[in-house]
Amino acid sequence: MIKFFRKIRQNLLSEGKTGKYFKYAIGEIVLVVIGILIALSINNWNENNKNIKSENKSLVDLKKSLL
Repeated sequence: MIKFFRKIRQNLLSEGKTGKYFKYAIGEIVLVVIGILIALSINNWNENNKNIKSENKSLVDLKKSLL
């Protein structure tokens, strides 16, 4: 797959189509940014779930200690 994209880049540059190359490069950057944002949102979701579980466990322990 990487070879495929490398060939596209090389062909666009060798044919003097810099405008198309820049569009291609911007598209790659956008895809990377989207991937990073998805990973960050998944990480935040996971951290929130951990915090909720910890909070629930603390509340259960507090309830047991009061009884």
